[in-house]
Amino acid sequence: MERAAIDDVDVVTNPMGVHDIRKPVSRALGADHVAMNYFELAPGDAFSGGLHTHGDQEEIFYVRSGTATFEVGRERERVEVGPDEAIRFAPGEFQSGFVPEDADEEVIAWAIGAPGARHDWDQVESIVECRDCGEERVHDTELTDEGRFRFTCTECGTSFSP
Repeated sequence: MERAAIDDVDVVTNPMGVHDIRKPVSRALGADHVAMNYFELAPGDAFSGGLHTHGDQEEIFYVRSGTATFEVGRERERVEVGPDEAIRFAPGEFQSGFVPEDADEEVIAWAIGAPGARHDWDQVESIVECRDCGEERVHDTELTDEGRFRFTCTECGTSFSP
């Protein structure tokens, strides 16, 4: 049995600086088969660095307070998730969640992913603007040894780190 108080879990933020408070609770508990992250997002903050998918993991977001906006699919359909609501994304489904800059309050939320506590980075793809193609394209996504993201366009092979 492992136990952790949220206040005692260290803050580990996204390498792209899109939020200030993310606490990897599953890491503090030593979980191997589920990822569980606690977030406090101010207006303008995001859960991740943009529209992406995990081929190896489904994700559930539970919003405890405030209202988060999610973009779903390549078409970026917008869905608002309010207090005590949850949204699920299947493996391979593109999604991105954030708090609009003009929001009146912060969002407190949980992100839960399974079946693993860590991503297989070969299974993560992001949709970002390709610096060579000049259009939004699917990019393979990896976390470098320096703790930064590297995106590689699946069309032309151009790589960059934001």
